[in-house]
Parts: sequence; C-alpha cells; structure tokens
Amino acid sequence: MTATHRAPQNLLDRLHALFPQSSRRTLKQWLGANRVRVNGSIVRGGHLPLTERDCVSIAPHAPPEFPRALRLVYEDADLLVIDKPPGLLTIGTETERARTAYRLLFDYVAAQRPPRRLFIVHRLDRETSGLLAFAKTAAAKRSLQAQFEQQTVGRVYVALVDGVVREPHGTLECRLVSDRGLRVRPTRNPRLGKRAITHYRVLERGRQTTLIELTLGTGRRRQIRVQLAQLGHPIVGDLGLGSGRDPLKRVCLHATRLQFIHPVSAEPTRFESPVPAGFGLVGRRSREDSRVRAGRQNFGR
Repeated sequence: MTATHRAPQNLLDRLHALFPQSSRRTLKQWLGANRVRVNGSIVRGGHLPLTERDCVSIAPHAPPEFPRALRLVYEDADLLVIDKPPGLLTIGTETERARTAYRLLFDYVAAQRPPRRLFIVHRLDRETSGLLAFAKTAAAKRSLQAQFEQQTVGRVYVALVDGVVREPHGTLECRLVSDRGLRVRPTRNPRLGKRAITHYRVLERGRQTTLIELTLGTGRRRQIRVQLAQLGHPIVGDLGLGSGRDPLKRVCLHATRLQFIHPVSAEPTRFESPVPAGFGLVGRRSREDSRVRAGRQNFGR
C-alpha cells in the first residue's frame, strides 16, 4: 500500500482554502494591510510555509483614517458634515484638482466597508471656513439639493468687517452678475444677474472693526463678500474687495451654522461651528491700538 503525502502548503494557499470567495488580489491586500496573523503574529509574506498545526486568522478591517486637514462634525450612512479650513477648495478646478475637500473625503468614504460614494451638495469659497455638507447616496444628494434650491436651508455666517457698522441689523439686497473671469459684481440693471439677499445683525463693535452675523436669504456665489464690500465694510482680509488689512492672513468669513431636514430620517438637523478665536482677537487689537493712540495724544498735551 502506497502512502499519500500531502503537498506542503504556504500561507497564500491556506488563505485561498479558507476564503475561496476572495480573489488572490484581495488576499494579497489583506497581507499588505497587516490583517493576516499566523499563530498570533502579523505576517505579510504569502509564501510562508505552514504546517497543519499553524493557526491562521484575519484581523477586522481597520476603519479608514479621517483626513487630518478637515474636522469631522457629523457622519452617518447618508450624510457627512465637516468643518473646512480656509485656503482649501470645496471641489477641483482646472488648476487644482488634488488638494480639495471633495478629493480628501472621496478617498475616505471609498475606503469604508462597504465602500461609499460622495456627492457635492453645496460649496464654500476657498477663502471661507466652516460647515460644509456632503451626501453619501444619490437619494440624499437629491433631497439636500432640493432644500437648497427651495431656500429652506438655514445658513448662518460670521464675518469680521472693516469699519463700524452703525445699524444694529439690516438686509442687504442687490443683483449679482459674473463676468467671463468668474468675478462677481453687483449691477443696477434689473434685467441682468440674479437677486441676492442677506440679513445681518451686529454682534460686537470695535473702534475699527465690527463682528456681524449674516443669514442667507439666497445662496449666490460670493454673495456675502460682494454685498459687504458694496456696503462699505469689506471683510477683513478680503484685499481684492477693498479691505485694507490682513492680520490673520485669511478672509475673516466663517460658516458657523447649518440647518436642514435630514434626507432620510426627515428630522430637523442643526450643526454649529464656533467662530474662529482670531476674529475676536483682531477686534480687541483694534480697540487696544485706539486706546494706546488716545493715551499718547493725551500724554503729549
């Protein structure tokens, strides 16, 4: 009687026998991701010889790491809300495609189990920081975009502007047009552009700056920045629209509140992001500088 000798088995062969539904490419990805353990120790090489006594196990898939450039505010199976820093595009342009909020989040949700998709719902200017929502399903995208189009989404911003805004509250209304260079400007021609409405209230006044809260009545591109410049109070740091200072090396505009109906649960949903601390510091510096100048004048008398 001839004895039957079982051929020696390596780790990749064992994995294929244990998980016949998985391709060899997937098995190699498990090895490369440090998910495969032999007798409790991580093994990355698929050619490791095994005996029948060797125990092979697979560690759970590690959750993807959230992009460090962004702050996660909220996430579920249908919705993703982040706090975007200034200087980062929402979505790519012809000159910048890689470093955008969309690209960073696209890779993050694609690595989830099961993999997810990412859909643009609305945008923030590169220079504006704050709350930005994305959808993770096509149905959620349609629901959220319908709310934006119907102007039922609550969008509140805080801006630090040049000069002292005298009226405690008010409404800014004009028509905005975009030229071929995508620059936005107001127009008095009632047949051109689109109507833009912004409601504001003063939060704090300094000697040279004012901190104001702005609620969008419409959501036109660069609406807040253009309307405040037209009012004679450009946003601090908005050098292209008339600001004479840039102490924080950014446009001092922040999306601080976002409120809408959840696309799946239909529950009212509200998110908030604190006003950047630097906005207040700039206002305090302007008041302190004014007091110092006044003291010097008094001393010289």
